[in-house]
Amino acid sequence: MKKLSFNSILKQVLKSVKPSEQEFQDIQNFVDNFIQKIEDRIKKSGINAEIFVGGSFAKKTVIKKNKYDIDVFIRFDKKYDTNEISSITEKIIKDIGETIMVHGSRDYFQIKIKENVFIEIVPVIKIKTPKEAENITDLSYSHVNYIKRKVKSKKILDEIMLAKAFCYANHCYGAESYINGFSGYALELLVYHYKGFLKFIKAVTKSKEEKIIVDSERHYKNKKTVLMDLNSSKLISPIILIDPTYKQRNALAALSKETFEKFKEDCKGFLANPSEEAFQPKKTDLDKIKKEAESKKCEFILIETSTDKQEGDVAGSKLFKFYNHLTKEIEKYFNIKDKGFNYNEKKAARYYFVTKPKKEVLIGGPLMKDSDNVQAFKKKHPIYFTKKGKIYSKEIVDFTLEEFLKEWSKKNKKKLKEMHITSLNILK
Repeated sequence: MKKLSFNSILKQVLKSVKPSEQEFQDIQNFVDNFIQKIEDRIKKSGINAEIFVGGSFAKKTVIKKNKYDIDVFIRFDKKYDTNEISSITEKIIKDIGETIMVHGSRDYFQIKIKENVFIEIVPVIKIKTPKEAENITDLSYSHVNYIKRKVKSKKILDEIMLAKAFCYANHCYGAESYINGFSGYALELLVYHYKGFLKFIKAVTKSKEEKIIVDSERHYKNKKTVLMDLNSSKLISPIILIDPTYKQRNALAALSKETFEKFKEDCKGFLANPSEEAFQPKKTDLDKIKKEAESKKCEFILIETSTDKQEGDVAGSKLFKFYNHLTKEIEKYFNIKDKGFNYNEKKAARYYFVTKPKKEVLIGGPLMKDSDNVQAFKKKHPIYFTKKGKIYSKEIVDFTLEEFLKEWSKKNKKKLKEMHITSLNILK
C-alpha cells in the first residue's frame, strides 16, 4: 500500500512541478530568437566564439517556477584572454534588452526577455580537457553533454525534477554560499546514479558512512583511493560526488553538514509520512517559534540586515557571512537553542535567534609577564584571578540578547562597514 501511496503522490507532484509542453515550447521560442540575434552579432564582429544553451533547460530537467533563468554560454576560442571575455560579451549584447551585470569570479549578464524569463549570458573559454578550465563555468559544456548523453530515459528525467522540487521546497537547492546545498547538476548525477528519486533519498537516509562517496564512472579504484587522491579542501562535504567529467572535482564540495543534516531529516519525514506538502516551499512559522521560545523561558529575536552589495549571489553571500559572524558573537554570552537565515533575493535578509543567557562568561586576558596589558585588563575587569601565568576575569551575563545586540552594533560600526552591512534592525 505504501508503494502505491508514494507512486500516486509523486505522480501528482510531477504534474504540478513539470512545465507543460506548451510552456516549454514558448520559452524555447524566446530563447531561439534571442540566440539568433547574438549569433548574428558575433558573426558580424568577427569574434571566434560559439553559443550553447546550458543548465536545466538544456537538459530538460527544469522545474516550474515563478521565474525562469536560462543559462546561455558564449564559448570563446582559447586565444582570448580569460580576463577580457566578460567585457567582449558586454559589447556583443549592448542594447539588446534590459541588462544587469552580475559580478563574480568572472562577470556575467542577466537579460530580461519576458516578464518571468531571464537569460543569463555567461562567457566561457572553449577547452579541450577539464584541466584547462580557469573557471568552474568553463566545465558547463561538458556537464550538459554528459547528462544529455547519459540520461535519455524520460522516467529518470522526471525523477530528477522531483528531486529538484523536493530540495527547492526544503531550502537546500543551490550551491550558493548562503544555501550550501545541492546544485542542479549534482542532483542530476545523484538521481541518475541511484536510478530514481526515492532510491536516492532512501540510500542517503540509511547510510551510516561518515562520508558518502559516489563515483559513477569509477574513476577511482576504491573509496580509500578517493580520500587519498582528492585535495583536502574537496573532502569537507558530507557527500563526495566525483564529477564524471573531471575526476579531480567534487561536484558537491559546496554542500555543508548543516544543510545535509536538515535534508536528511526532511527525507526521513517524507518517507515516514509521504505527502504532496513535502514538495511545497516552506515558510518559517515565526509566531510558532516565538511562542515555543516563551514557553521554555527563552528569548526570541528577529533581525533584519541589509547590504550595499549587488542583489543575488553576491548580496546573499555577504549577508550569510555576517549571519555566521553574528552567531559567533552571540555564542560568547548566550546558548543558542534555535536560529534561522532567510535571504529575500535582493539586498536584505532576516535572522532569528532563540537563546538563553549563560550564567557567566570566562574572559581570558594577557600573560602576567605582559605588564602593560595586564594593567589595562585589571582596569577594565576589577575582579580577576590568575591561572598558569595568565590573568582571567568572569563576567555575569545580566543583559538580554536585545540589549547585547544594540550595544554590539554601536561598538562595531567599523566591522559592519567592513562586512558591507548597511543596517541592522531588531524587528521583534
